[in-house]
Amino acid sequence: MDQAVIDRIVRICDHTLLKPEATWEQIRSLCDDGVRFGTASVCIPPCYAKQAVTYLDGKLPVCVVIGFPNGNSTTASKVFEAKDAIANGVSEVDMVINVGWVKDGLYDQVLDEIRQVKAAVGDHTLKVIIETCLLTQEEKIRMCEVVGESGAQFIKTSTGFNKGGATFEDVALLRKYSPAHVKVKASGGISSLEDAEKFMELGAERLGTSRIIKILKERNAQS
Repeated sequence: MDQAVIDRIVRICDHTLLKPEATWEQIRSLCDDGVRFGTASVCIPPCYAKQAVTYLDGKLPVCVVIGFPNGNSTTASKVFEAKDAIANGVSEVDMVINVGWVKDGLYDQVLDEIRQVKAAVGDHTLKVIIETCLLTQEEKIRMCEVVGESGAQFIKTSTGFNKGGATFEDVALLRKYSPAHVKVKASGGISSLEDAEKFMELGAERLGTSRIIKILKERNAQS
């Protein structure tokens, strides 16, 4: 693969570590790799936000997840998490929608919740995880409309903690039905540079992955 393409992939990667057993030493290593390779951000659990922001000292944006991974905490708790994350210095927040509300057809409630979280993060970037593997085609399309109305900057495919991650079909669908001002983030199960390039070609402007930098480190070690 051409180095210019690899560089483009890396620049849109949220270098991610969200395993429940993640330690500070592992998060710090993630931060070091993010800076070294020039990723878009590091995406980490909120408990490490303040430490990571201090450690990085402006070298790289920090992203945290809220309402993660199930999305069915209360709106008030998601708003609190968002405010806490911003107070701890993060640049970006990825929130999980309440999938049960989508199944109940309560799109107005879903929209209101996203708007409240957006108000809590202010001018900072908000990405909305809709967990595509749990939604029907119609529900995905409706969520493109909802996120478009919410003020969030991104619609995101997956947490990576459920029965499926990003697929080419879902990324193409989200790009097709989302308004132009909403960007698409593909996340969950992106395991090769070739897949990352394909997601990018289909319209993903951000990739959530732990694997890409690992691949590049292994390549560098072999060269």
